[in-house]
Amino acid sequence: MPPPSDIVKVAIEWPGANAQLIEFDQKKPLASIIREVCDGWSLSGSEQFALRYADGPQLYITEQSRGEIKNGTILRLAISPMRAARQLLERIQSHGIDARLEALKELAKLSADPTFAAEFINMEGLATLARLVESGTHFGEMLAFTLTAFLELMDHGIVSWDLISVSFIKQISGYVNQPMVDVSILQRSLAILESMVLNSHSLYQRVAQETTVAQLIAHLQVSNQEIQTYAIALINALFLKTPEDRRQVNTHTNQLHTLAQKHLRGIILNHIIRGNRPVKAEMAHQLYVLQVLTFNLLEERMMTKMDPNDQTQRDIIFELRRIAFDGDNDPSGTEKRKAIYTKDYKMLGFTNPVNPAMDFTQTPPGMLALDNMLYLAKVHQDTYIRIVLENCSREDKHECPFGRSAIELTRMLCDILQVGELPNEGCNDFHPMFFTHERAWEEFFCVCIQLLNKTWKEMRATAEDFNKVMTVVREQITRALAMKPPSLEQLRVKLRSLSYSEILRLRQSERMSQDDFQSPPIIELRERIQPEILELIKQQRLNRLCEGSCFRKLGNRRRQEKFWFCRLSLNHKVLHYGDLDESPQGEVPFELLTDKIPVSDIKAVLTGKDCPHMKEKSALKQNKEVLELAFSVLYDPDEVLNFVAPNKYEYCIWTDGLSALLGKELGSDLTRSDLDTLMSMEMKLRLLDLENITIPEAPPPVPKEPSTYNFTYNYG
Repeated sequence: MPPPSDIVKVAIEWPGANAQLIEFDQKKPLASIIREVCDGWSLSGSEQFALRYADGPQLYITEQSRGEIKNGTILRLAISPMRAARQLLERIQSHGIDARLEALKELAKLSADPTFAAEFINMEGLATLARLVESGTHFGEMLAFTLTAFLELMDHGIVSWDLISVSFIKQISGYVNQPMVDVSILQRSLAILESMVLNSHSLYQRVAQETTVAQLIAHLQVSNQEIQTYAIALINALFLKTPEDRRQVNTHTNQLHTLAQKHLRGIILNHIIRGNRPVKAEMAHQLYVLQVLTFNLLEERMMTKMDPNDQTQRDIIFELRRIAFDGDNDPSGTEKRKAIYTKDYKMLGFTNPVNPAMDFTQTPPGMLALDNMLYLAKVHQDTYIRIVLENCSREDKHECPFGRSAIELTRMLCDILQVGELPNEGCNDFHPMFFTHERAWEEFFCVCIQLLNKTWKEMRATAEDFNKVMTVVREQITRALAMKPPSLEQLRVKLRSLSYSEILRLRQSERMSQDDFQSPPIIELRERIQPEILELIKQQRLNRLCEGSCFRKLGNRRRQEKFWFCRLSLNHKVLHYGDLDESPQGEVPFELLTDKIPVSDIKAVLTGKDCPHMKEKSALKQNKEVLELAFSVLYDPDEVLNFVAPNKYEYCIWTDGLSALLGKELGSDLTRSDLDTLMSMEMKLRLLDLENITIPEAPPPVPKEPSTYNFTYNYG
């Protein structure tokens, strides 16, 4: 008879004694269980003891967390959090250097435990650590452990960052601003400053005064990618928290405008993107955030309507006309000049040639479109003149309206690059080419407006086809961006290969599985082979679950990431999982995964906003992408294992695989895509075999070699 669900069998260790194997009754008070364990080893004062996990983070067991204990868990009897906090605090304040160092080293580990952290903070432990830092007398390992403990304790959110003193901020900023400082100290100092900026408006202002972007640039030129990542993260934090009303006048914002300038851009390009080491996931995320925040500088112009009565703004339109039509020799008569202007503005492709300023009153793209047009006209003058005059010489019905096209293209690019949107947590989608030019946005526009003009000609479009052309251009751009061209020149090459005829070919190829083979015999063939293909996909998903995947734990600072790994047993009967210190390279052995869930205990798989760990996060704009990658496994008795997949592919693999384990249909987008692709491939090959069959006639032909086809599938 199986044990009751509220009884778990565990082992409890104590140094120098044999382990106790006990039945942990979840209904019994934790204090009573600890007292019984102490009695087993003849230890008095059970109130001075507590239970901790023996493996992994070794967290304390509390009444709130005891439900997470599983059968076979190894626990350890330890001194209580209060007693441990008191002893460490006394040792930290001792005069012995060695004793203090060991105490700080132990504190750095224990501070990640929320139960211990609460006790240590209640004893004014944080203030003690702050005084040690402010004194400036600690260096090397001792200072590194002090900063680690301080950051871990603050991360629990028990104490407000607003309580941090000015002298502490100055000391931490001093470590960042020093040209030569220990790597571990620099890393923790950068992380502390980032947390200050992200968690306190008043501290943001202080940090902005003490640490400038120019000083942070030096840390991007080191060989340590961790330091580079922390430095860019701090730059991003300063940028992100700049008050809206000071975006244009704030000192840091002005400095951050240098992100588009050659010096910083060149350092990021040469020392990080094109450096000797591959860009890791966290660095890729920070580069993505930097890219988003840089493009968000365009938001004000994007949302600014043109004032038709503003002569300065109208002069820009006059300049566009002058460059295109060499308007220095304007006629003297007002009426005649007005008529010529209207004709020229019509040839420039404005929707309102009488008053073209009205074309820029819609937001987005607002004045940003006019900025792009002026950049093209001044920096790429020959290209601008060629586009305008080329369309003027076409038949009226085939001319591409430059003004309207430029405005719509600007709106489209803003949408594709999500100008004005907050960065998505977990997204690593940065484009190296945007770091290769001082005016990357404007150059990107110039490349795309030439593409639009080229596609218009290839489609032999008329004014009625305008929206169709824009749809094709959007597809060309998004397909090219997905290839991650390393430079703007490579983008041009990719776009040249994605001609209108190539887009049609790709569309037709992608529609084959949907539109082809509609005759009754072919439909019958599809119905016959579909179960085989689905079974093949199912086995591939289960094989991937057996290989396992690494997941990031939520609620941790990104650069001090904590990971866990999960994989399915080879007999498909058990899910093994456990914590890792760092992201693994390759497969993790089952022996290192200390926790497990029998597949027979799994009751359901939840996704998205239905997941318990997404209930509070779903309303946050920046967590939209996390919501789309979240899933949870519900298992007996009323337990849950929460996941956030690293990307959409892993999300589909795991939700499909878990569905297969539960005997349910595979319903992810990836499955539908794989099914369409593989069905199309299988049917074409089977039909090809049918075509190779020759009906015998007189005289009979020479027999052909038998057509064989062995279908295998290995999803990369």
